[in-house]
Amino acid sequence: MATGSKKAVYAALFGNLGIAITKFIAALMTGSVSMWAEAYHSASDTFNQILLLIGLKASVKPASHLHQFGYGKSQFFWSFIVATMIFGISGVLALEQGVSSLINREDHFEDPTINYIVLGIAAVFEANALRIAYKQFTRSIEHKGDKVTFKQLILEFRESKNPTILTVIVEDSAALAGIAIASLGIFLTDVTGNVVYDAISSIFIGCLLMAFAFFLASENRGLLIGESITRRQYKNIVNMIKEISEVNRIVSMRTMHLSPEDVIVGIEVNLVDNLDTDKIEVVTDLIEQNVMKVIPYTNKKHIFVEITRS
Repeated sequence: MATGSKKAVYAALFGNLGIAITKFIAALMTGSVSMWAEAYHSASDTFNQILLLIGLKASVKPASHLHQFGYGKSQFFWSFIVATMIFGISGVLALEQGVSSLINREDHFEDPTINYIVLGIAAVFEANALRIAYKQFTRSIEHKGDKVTFKQLILEFRESKNPTILTVIVEDSAALAGIAIASLGIFLTDVTGNVVYDAISSIFIGCLLMAFAFFLASENRGLLIGESITRRQYKNIVNMIKEISEVNRIVSMRTMHLSPEDVIVGIEVNLVDNLDTDKIEVVTDLIEQNVMKVIPYTNKKHIFVEITRS
């Protein structure tokens, strides 16, 4: 999954870098504020990918004395920075550009042909980057043995603990939406000769970016604080452990994601009486195996089973 995440990030990085340069050139040549908003958008997306790559690289550092469970949460941290600083800043800049143009009623607007060409090329690159990210996203559904349906996609999007893939998908979706809004604003301005439509498009793009920033920040905030496994995974583990005849009851189970692919699991179970040490070890191993069946990506060393007896 980490390799797939990196592939999606690189695809978005190289695409957005070229798109950002061409959008800035088009904005300078035509004076379109919605094109300026899109240029800020693509520039922020480029920096986003760099920060996400930093997070991916930092997350695989080996555990140390100060970080005994590793650096997996680096992905959550850098994804949070992407949401709050980069998306937020580009959104504010686009909003300010649109409001300023709306108030000043600037009449400068050159032939928009180059804008249409640049936005068309950008749409192709963004759609391809989204396709790659979507492919990686659906692969996680298939690994669970589920069919890729609309309902399953929504569920996976809500339950996913991979902030890198989520960020890339949100970025590319926002980019395509921004391109559509900018194209509409430029077209209406070109037809009517009224730059108000161009300014309003920039405002809408700014609001769109800030809305996505808030969504991503909320998602990563939960992961940084310490999100547990999904309810479905929790129920599956509980049901599998209850099927072990030597288990009297589950006293407690606590989990927390250390990274998208690592979970710390603490389980306290009460066993029936008259079990010798060898049998208790067998039950403990069986519990760990059941946990690994539900969350196979986690590190077995991070599964802790505490045994109590009546």
